[in-house]
Amino acid sequence: MNIALWIAGGLLAVVALGGGITKSFMPKEKLAAARGAEWIAGVGSGFLRTLGVLELLAAAGLVLPAVVGIAPVLVPVTAVCWILLMIGAMVTHGRLGQFNLVALNLIYLALAVFVAWGRFTLAPFSA
Repeated sequence: MNIALWIAGGLLAVVALGGGITKSFMPKEKLAAARGAEWIAGVGSGFLRTLGVLELLAAAGLVLPAVVGIAPVLVPVTAVCWILLMIGAMVTHGRLGQFNLVALNLIYLALAVFVAWGRFTLAPFSA
């Protein structure tokens, strides 16, 4: 179970890192022109950058606390925060009729539920 939780957390961290880098550093206009990112045109640059920073923090929070052994309880806490972020993403994409992206966000949400549940109950890290 521990290996499966590490894999799920690592996959989510890679997804969060990719999203965080693009939202934090790419120009808003270029991002808004991408397929599936039409929602970006309707938000402010500050909001977009904030989402990017949150995703970068999620990438770190899903892996680093356990790797360095400092406050490893932050791994499942971060997974719960990722769940909330994915609910927001699903609502946003659902309103735009982008149901393929809703399905993708649902997969990410399921992985985060697995990590949160697993690290809180099945295989918690010992501090």
